[in-house]
Amino acid sequence: MDRPMNPAPPWRRAAAEFLGTGLLVTVVVGSGIAAQRLSPNDVGLELMENSIATALGLAVLILIFQPISGAHLNPCVTLADRTLGAALPAGTIAVYVVAQVAGGVGGAVLANTMFDTPTVLSTTQRATVGHLLGEVVATAGLVLLIFALARTGRAVLAGPAVGAYIGAAYWFTSSTSFANPAVTVGRIFTDTFAGIAPGSAWPFLAAQLVGAAVGVGLVQILFPLPRKAHP
Repeated sequence: MDRPMNPAPPWRRAAAEFLGTGLLVTVVVGSGIAAQRLSPNDVGLELMENSIATALGLAVLILIFQPISGAHLNPCVTLADRTLGAALPAGTIAVYVVAQVAGGVGGAVLANTMFDTPTVLSTTQRATVGHLLGEVVATAGLVLLIFALARTGRAVLAGPAVGAYIGAAYWFTSSTSFANPAVTVGRIFTDTFAGIAPGSAWPFLAAQLVGAAVGVGLVQILFPLPRKAHP
């Protein structure tokens, strides 16, 4: 993700990642609960409502937090950024990931509380072969999109582009495109439309990391950095 020209201090970047990821999970979980209540017994309509809210909310959050932390909001994006050449110290990566995961859990609790829903572990089982393949595809596509924009000078488009991609991936992937370990962990803590059981979460996390690796490989093949000229 594009980095600001005048980097904010580390504590402010960590706060942005915590708040941004937390609000993202709040959007995902909260809109899922609202969809269940507004459109009971119509899973297709519920998914449409959930996907539209998530796509729009994610676009807005990226626009808010991109100037502060780069708006990673996703451990896969943070790790891919480092792999693809960002000068992120190991300590910064650790702080980002911890902030993202903590934010994800907090966002689920916030959504549950707003809708007077208890914060309990999800019982929704999702880990099938098809779902895991869907997570590989969704995460690889997300990483490819973000760094294709960054390496071609179009990072300003990340908000609407990433929002549109996730909104579409809700529908074209079997897993409904979690594509984010922090969001996956957060969604363990809600037994609602968006929830995922702990036993399914671990395979999802593994599939997301595989997808991130595939995405990094595609970026290096399709958008290689120019070689430095030797003096």
